[in-house]
Amino acid sequence: MDVILLSDVEKVGLRGDVVDVARGYARNFLLPRRLAEPATPARVAELRRRETQRARHEARTHEQAQEIAEVLNRTVLRFDVKAGPTGALFGSVTPTDVADEIWRTRKVRVDRRKIDLGEPIKRIGRYEVPIDVFTDVRVEVKTLVVPEGGELPPEEELQALEEAEQAAAEAEQAAAAEQAAAAEAAVEEAVEPEPAGEAPEVPDDAFDRAVDAGDEAPQPEPDLEQDRT
Repeated sequence: MDVILLSDVEKVGLRGDVVDVARGYARNFLLPRRLAEPATPARVAELRRRETQRARHEARTHEQAQEIAEVLNRTVLRFDVKAGPTGALFGSVTPTDVADEIWRTRKVRVDRRKIDLGEPIKRIGRYEVPIDVFTDVRVEVKTLVVPEGGELPPEEELQALEEAEQAAAEAEQAAAAEQAAAAEAAVEEAVEPEPAGEAPEVPDDAFDRAVDAGDEAPQPEPDLEQDRT
């Protein structure tokens, strides 16, 4: 099923992309969460028109790219985001977010596909975001991802928070693996058949003693009254 993404979706695509996804995934996840909409011919045509308009603001020559790069070199982007106590974001900062913020603050249009984040930013911190403005023109834009209502702590504290989160995640994984192993062992023990019991040892002379005992057993006396009759 073809849909138009309304937001960046990790491992699926960027906002504005027309992607082919499983019908169940679209109906049960993307569409209810308003992450995508059906790719009707009219909406696709409108999307292409908007992309053409945006492309007019992008660098079309090496000289224009150099001018844009100089502007971006002086730019510091800031994202105030919701984050947990260890610095993990309740969400992420994506290439589309970076492109939108550059346009909002500098009125410079950058193709979000040329923003080389690798993976969306998922922690507070200080970043250098690489952007390919044009062929052989690459700039790294200073970017601050700040906890909402606060400021960035020093780098040492940021590193300590990240290490604490990693240690907690590793401990949780180890505990889960231990529980799984214990459950598997319990199942195996429950279905394992009991070992067959060994036959008791019989002494070599037991049979002889049994025969002798039979020979020595008293025989019933004859009924003399019955014989006289």
